[in-house]
Amino acid sequence: MGEGGLGAPERRPIAWRDDAYLDPGKLDAEVRRVFDICHGCRRCFNLCDSFPRLFDLIDDSESGELDGVASAGFKGVVDACTLCDMCFMTKCPYVPPHEFDLDFPHLMLRYRALEFSQGQVGLAKRQLAETDRNGRLGCGVAPIANWASRRDNATTRGLMERVLGVHRGAALPEFARRPLTDAARAIAVNADAPAFGRKVALFATCFCNYNDTAIAAAALSVLARNGVETEIVYPGCCAMPHLENGDLARVAESSRTAADALVPWSGRGYDVVAPVPSCALMMKFEWPLIVTGDEAIARVASATFDVSEYVVDIARKEGLADGLKPLDGDVTLLMACHARAQNMGQKAREMLELIPGASVSVIERCSGHGGTWGVMKDNFAVALKIGRPVVREAARNRVPYVVSECPLAREHIVQGMEEVDAAAAPVRDLRHPIQLLARAYET
Repeated sequence: MGEGGLGAPERRPIAWRDDAYLDPGKLDAEVRRVFDICHGCRRCFNLCDSFPRLFDLIDDSESGELDGVASAGFKGVVDACTLCDMCFMTKCPYVPPHEFDLDFPHLMLRYRALEFSQGQVGLAKRQLAETDRNGRLGCGVAPIANWASRRDNATTRGLMERVLGVHRGAALPEFARRPLTDAARAIAVNADAPAFGRKVALFATCFCNYNDTAIAAAALSVLARNGVETEIVYPGCCAMPHLENGDLARVAESSRTAADALVPWSGRGYDVVAPVPSCALMMKFEWPLIVTGDEAIARVASATFDVSEYVVDIARKEGLADGLKPLDGDVTLLMACHARAQNMGQKAREMLELIPGASVSVIERCSGHGGTWGVMKDNFAVALKIGRPVVREAARNRVPYVVSECPLAREHIVQGMEEVDAAAAPVRDLRHPIQLLARAYET
């Protein structure tokens, strides 16, 4: 593919087991090769803070070129990357199959993998990545945990900031009183729906299992209304938090465990559906690149849908069940970066526009959250800065519903709206587009 070609981006398998992958000298040479290409292009200057940091390093150097920058300065560039994949998917003209073979996010991942192998990833980051353990503990003491994590609790949030590095002003998700897998009950399937006969294994995700169970409950309700027999399957976290830390061995282990649990469902004709796009992205794309040649992982990847993608697929192939009613207001939809990175189009918008009379305003910019990245003390101010254009646009819309397939990004934006113009903040506490579809069936 030549420069400016229209071929789809291609991802290379991640050769994390090769000795060269963690060789400091070879990594530095590759970082310099890629950064020099980025310096000559600069199309990604407004995506996140990684690129401004890189370009400032170069511009402030004595030579004004990359050769004037010490390698020690690259760490700040790497630390600012949230692995959102937007540079790779939407901006960079040099991704494979271009001969420059540039994959900026996976280069940042390689840098972090070297740091992890050298013991440079701190205890706090490693413990925050243990989402299943943290979720079970948090649900077990939910009233206390939620009280301690409130922003107005100066004592506990100050302690959390000192011990874990989580900024005291960052909004944090609450824990459910019971995990979804403990509380879920069977929902009667609508046998008269056009899609009756479909079957889904709902990958609950750690967030929907331990934090916002209402999102998964809405997905279960919508699928049942549309004749889909659904089983909740949750063998463990998709390992995105470990990916962010560069712990690729842990990602490989977790992905194999989860895939082995999901394959029997796929073998019985169940599609795999994830309500959080970061998890769907991991399952579809990252798992097969990290654990190459694994039949179970390949089968799960080919069977996995994002929940909005799946509902739109039903609408296109069989048609949705009757009963959708208009919402009581307009919608602002923040397209999640990890939904965009799945290269499937604006499926959340398409799904919401199936609601009669729906008016959906779409924002396609980064919220600045990036998983746990945006709540950390070192990053919170930058996260707010990156998300400010989204906050301003959402505040201008002044609608009752502000949603995103990434519920953490949604809360980050709502927090920004409350600080900029409290009167413009959404009055409906529904976070995910699937909850609006469930509401439209209920009204």
